[in-house]
Amino acid sequence: MALALTIVIFLTVALAIFSFGAAAYAPSSLLGARLRALGWQRAKPQEKPAIRERIEHALDPLSKAIPLSPGEVSRTRRWLIQGGYRDPRHLTLYTGSRLASALFGFGLVVVASGFNSPGLMISVAAFGFFLPRFVLKRLIQNRQQRIKLALPDALDLTVICVEAGLALDQALMRVGQDLHHAHPELSEEFHLVNLEMRAGKPRAEALRNLVERTGVDDIRSLVGTLIQTDRFGTSVAQALRVHSDSLRTERRQRAEEQAAKTTIKMVIPLVLFVLPSIIFVTLGPAVIQLIRTLMPEATR
Repeated sequence: MALALTIVIFLTVALAIFSFGAAAYAPSSLLGARLRALGWQRAKPQEKPAIRERIEHALDPLSKAIPLSPGEVSRTRRWLIQGGYRDPRHLTLYTGSRLASALFGFGLVVVASGFNSPGLMISVAAFGFFLPRFVLKRLIQNRQQRIKLALPDALDLTVICVEAGLALDQALMRVGQDLHHAHPELSEEFHLVNLEMRAGKPRAEALRNLVERTGVDDIRSLVGTLIQTDRFGTSVAQALRVHSDSLRTERRQRAEEQAAKTTIKMVIPLVLFVLPSIIFVTLGPAVIQLIRTLMPEATR
């Protein structure tokens, strides 16, 4: 009898403790909510926003202060996409940075010289306003140059994949995966092409979007070749091989052109820096000797 009573008391206490714990820690429990409100569970400290988010919030009102037409918005967004910045917030950051740099230049001139030079204030503010556009153009040119350098390797890998039996879509996906570490820009563009084709866009439209996103002439000619090959039903591998050979010939011609321009480009530094040094070294001792010889005769 005593053993049965002990077992019943133990089970009752265990069931009560289990029920209280389940009610306290259940997400939808009213008791748990009241206990957490009384301090059972400390509130998690709010995380500070990242620096990028702070900059975006700071530049958002500045970007809205510049009135942009729809055509200018689309052109600026196309430039940002060609530079590799595809998020909608990048347009806000770019537009706000233009106004912020203009205001910074204006304030710098005011602090340095006051309001005594309005022409300098206007010129420095205009320089700060157009400085982000210049930086963006340089970023676009650098990205396009990296894509141009990566294109021959991509064409060679595409030819190998197509000759191995893969379709063009699968070949582009495979080439994008293989070039992920060596040429991330072109790999990302091929990945976007595959995503568009998987979403249901025609291959020709996806390839034309590739041209719009990069703005590279070599890719424009490659896309034209692929579209004509798909339209007329000719061999993709043969067309890619011929285009690869022509692309390499064009690269060699561009290199020869740059090498031929070096002689003209070297004239200015030679005249400004090398030629005066040579004149001073060769004619300097003779001039000094003439001065030492003729000065006593002139003073008599």
